[in-house]
Amino acid sequence: MLVCVMIEGQEDVAWDNWTALASACENSGISGLFSSDHYYSVFDGHGRGAFDVWAVLAALAARTTRLRLGTLVSPVTFRQPAVVAKAAVTVDHVSGGRVELGLGAGWNEREHEAYGFPFPQLDERMTMLEEQLEIVKRLWTEEEVSFTGQHYRLERSSGLPKPVQKPHPPILMGGAAKPRAARLAARFADEYNVNFAAPEACRAARARLDEACEREGRDPATLRLSLMTPCVLGADSAEARERARRRLELEGSDEDPEAALGQPSWIAGTVEQAAAKIAAYGEAGVERVMLQHLDHTDVEMVELIGTLAEPGSGGDST
Repeated sequence: MLVCVMIEGQEDVAWDNWTALASACENSGISGLFSSDHYYSVFDGHGRGAFDVWAVLAALAARTTRLRLGTLVSPVTFRQPAVVAKAAVTVDHVSGGRVELGLGAGWNEREHEAYGFPFPQLDERMTMLEEQLEIVKRLWTEEEVSFTGQHYRLERSSGLPKPVQKPHPPILMGGAAKPRAARLAARFADEYNVNFAAPEACRAARARLDEACEREGRDPATLRLSLMTPCVLGADSAEARERARRRLELEGSDEDPEAALGQPSWIAGTVEQAAAKIAAYGEAGVERVMLQHLDHTDVEMVELIGTLAEPGSGGDST
């Protein structure tokens, strides 16, 4: 099982926090560092700032040597497909071939209002996602691209330079693997990421993705299943409870920390307890976990996450 850390970059993560987190991930054997792509707190945290994630990833790419870097996920409503393709290929070159691109339809309406992004109905956003997936992949792999769709038009675009990674950087989608998303993943994605799901829900998502791949004439084994879910670890139970309390405080939740630690979709508790939960996800078909670490000042927990990583797995995504 590959182990990555996922950071909610819009929750006031300062540059010093980013560099400390990246260094801890590299030094702890963690294979990847992923970030959400938001400009606005998802917990309605007033006064919480956010950098542009692609600028952050480019800067981190120049400061790291083996850590894979990516978004989980970039909303199609924020950028034109040529812009996101160019941002990702830039990080791919800066990093020497360590970037991954997550693309999604977007969901936070308040964020779109605050920053002036259009927020059409979901069906239209899914059409935008389908067109962006095709355009990005073609820009990365074809000599020249022309495209006319409902939302985007390109005319004889060379898309140079091409990515370092061949045939292209991994493309991720995320969500619940509902029929339309599963079909798009089977056509365009290298990995599908389910969010906040218990093992049985992951097993069901795997089955839906397999069926979608078979309908598209694709080998299901070529579409990796991953999980993004909350993570709270402690050297002992008392430390895990304190970290759960801190996480809930950051979320603005009054849930009992002990109850939170017992949630079926959390990878939480001691390292041994977390390892057992990860093993259960592996049995359900999950091949990689993105552990959502909300307290970005807590570097020590990143080091604990590193103990869950398989020796020698750092940096290998394929």
